[in-house]
Amino acid sequence: MNFIQNIGAKTLAFIQTLGANVLFLIKICCLLPQTLLRPRLTLRQMYFSGVLSVLIIAVSGLFVGMVLGLQGYTQLAKFKSADVLGFMVAASLLRELGPVLAAILFASSAGGAMTSEIGLMKTTEQLEAMNVMAVNPVARVVAPRFWAGVLSMPLLANIFNVAGIYGGYLVGVEWLGLDAGVYWSHMQNNMTWSYDVANGLIKSLCFGMAVALIAVYQGFHCVPTAEGILRASTRTVVSSALTVLALDFILTAFMFVN
Repeated sequence: MNFIQNIGAKTLAFIQTLGANVLFLIKICCLLPQTLLRPRLTLRQMYFSGVLSVLIIAVSGLFVGMVLGLQGYTQLAKFKSADVLGFMVAASLLRELGPVLAAILFASSAGGAMTSEIGLMKTTEQLEAMNVMAVNPVARVVAPRFWAGVLSMPLLANIFNVAGIYGGYLVGVEWLGLDAGVYWSHMQNNMTWSYDVANGLIKSLCFGMAVALIAVYQGFHCVPTAEGILRASTRTVVSSALTVLALDFILTAFMFVN
C-alpha cells in the first residue's frame, strides 16, 4: 500500500509541476509585447547564453562528427559502400544527434547559468525590490532569458551540425582517403531541406523552449538559499536532459515514422 501511495504522490507532484511550468510559459508569452519593446535585454542574454556557448558546441560537434566518420567508415567498408559516408554523417547529425546533443550541452552550460543567476537575484531580494518599484520581474528578468534561449538553440544546433559534418570530412577524406567530391555529392543528393534540415530545426526550437523554460522556472521558484540555488541548478540540468530525450522520441515519431 505504501508503494502505491508513493507512486500516486509522485505522479500528482509531476502533474502539478508540469501544470505550473505551462502556466509560467503562458505568463511569459503574454509578456511578449513588453519584451519586444526592450530588445537590448534579449540580445544581451543571447550573448551570454548563445555566443559564450559556441566554443563548447563547436568542439563537441567536431569530435562527434569525427567519431561518426570513423565508426561509419568501419561499418560501411565491410559492405563496400563507404562512399555514402557523407550522407550517413549528415543524416545522423541533422536528424538526431545535432539537436539533441546541442540541447543537452546548452542545458549544462547556459541553462544552469540562467537558473543560478535568477536564483541569486531571488536570494539577494533583487526580485522583491523590482516588485516594490512596480517593475514586473518576469518581464524584466525571466522573459528576456527565456526568449534568448529559444532563439539561440537553433543557431547552436546548426553550428554543432556544421562542425560535425566537417569532423566527418576530416576523418573520411583527409585521414582515410575517401574522395572529397564523392563525400559531398552523396550528402547533397540524398539530404532534403523539408525532411532533414527543417525537421532538425523544428526539433532544436522545441528543445530550446523546453530547456529555457525549465531553467527560468527553476531559478524563479528556487529556495532563496545557497543550497536551494545548487539544487535548482542540478534539477535544471537533469530535468532538461530527460525532457529533451522524451521530446526527441515524440518528435521523431511524428516526423520520420510514416
